[in-house]
Amino acid sequence: QVQLVESGGGLVQPGGSLRLSCAASGVTLDYYAVGWFRQAPGKAREAVSCISSSNIDGTTDYADSVKGRFTISRGNDKITVYLQMNNLKPEDTAVYYCAIDSLGNNKCRLQSWLYDSWGQGTQVTVSS
Repeated sequence: QVQLVESGGGLVQPGGSLRLSCAASGVTLDYYAVGWFRQAPGKAREAVSCISSSNIDGTTDYADSVKGRFTISRGNDKITVYLQMNNLKPEDTAVYYCAIDSLGNNKCRLQSWLYDSWGQGTQVTVSS
């Protein structure tokens, strides 16, 4: 059974950094595309970033709002994916989720409906 657990969220001042982790059990994340998404109060869930499986080419993609500030990467342990977030802004405040398609999608896609296994989320708050 697939389980994803996010961690690393917290309260940070504007301009600060956080690194989120997505740890998997029941699967080897290296074989799956992994997406990061976020949802702010009263807003729809939106895509943040994704990374293709290591079996393909590990390509990445980012929402325009985070390009140049966020970086997605894989851990050497093959069960963790990270989201490094730099130069955080108040509008980045949200609950952040990682997700995979448990049926084996291995291409990076930013459409949330393509993912069926989600973590519980980790809160990121950017405020002075």
